[in-house]
Amino acid sequence: MTERRILVVAHAHRDDTVEAAVRVVMALRESGAEPVMDRDDRAALSDVAPVLADVAVLADDVPVERIDVAIVLGGDGTILRAAELVRGGTAPILGINMGHVGFLAEIERDNMDAAVARAIAGDFEVEERLALAVKVRDATGSVIFESFALNEATVEKDSPGRMIEVVLEVDRRPLSSFGADGVVIATPTGSTAYAFSAGGPVVWPTVQAMTVVPLSAHALFARPLVVGPEHAVAVELQNSIGASGVLWCDGRRTCDLPAGSRVSVRRSDAPVRLARLHPAAFTDRLVRKFQLPVQGWRGPTGTMMTTAVSVIPMADAAAEGMMEDT
Repeated sequence: MTERRILVVAHAHRDDTVEAAVRVVMALRESGAEPVMDRDDRAALSDVAPVLADVAVLADDVPVERIDVAIVLGGDGTILRAAELVRGGTAPILGINMGHVGFLAEIERDNMDAAVARAIAGDFEVEERLALAVKVRDATGSVIFESFALNEATVEKDSPGRMIEVVLEVDRRPLSSFGADGVVIATPTGSTAYAFSAGGPVVWPTVQAMTVVPLSAHALFARPLVVGPEHAVAVELQNSIGASGVLWCDGRRTCDLPAGSRVSVRRSDAPVRLARLHPAAFTDRLVRKFQLPVQGWRGPTGTMMTTAVSVIPMADAAAEGMMEDT
């Protein structure tokens, strides 16, 4: 059997996460799998946990293409960082929530040992999430930046004292121009993040679409848009003095946008892959993470719900007719 190589990504500035990283690395070694870490993670973690000092380093010792799965210990921000680390490979990401909301995480920390055992055994399903391909051209048409985004690409003003003037485009056709604090272009995964806080809709992960959400726009037509994955969206900054801005991809990768810049966004050919141990209804995840009130719900059986909704696997929900019930 080929030795499995498993990337461990952890937030190094929390004691509970450092302890969890040590437990995961020891479990991988005991099973015969090879733990791997990003160079910066290993340096930061080994300062407080010397047992991690000899863990193999991603890219230096093990190429990303040979990583079988990434185990992430942290919240959504750490999972976004892991998506960046495994980009270029095919490794799915298994998130173990060590934070607060942890919307992308598969399980909570209490079930970590069982989750690691299943990751080692390859006992999980892979869910592909739509990602964005992002490209920036300057006023001369030269490409000055390229990246991807799992959550969103955001064009924002770079100064708190003024707006930016933008032209919004879909499929190389102008749609509207307006002044705004910015524009968020989000995936279904990112619809519960920045785009949600800006007034965008929640989009189920199974829907292949992009949402376009203007930020504090001074315009009559400035409602959120939902665009199919076969379309391309672009945001152009007006070519005038002081019209610069900034682009953020997942809040991690950034590019300054001089006046006249053009940011184009389309579906990436390479989705982000998430490892799922317990396929469950996205509705349940929304209720649990946002603590939504569901008291009074009767459901298809007529049993009133008085406490937090339980997680019902999608296959079971379909068997009970819940997919058709209105």
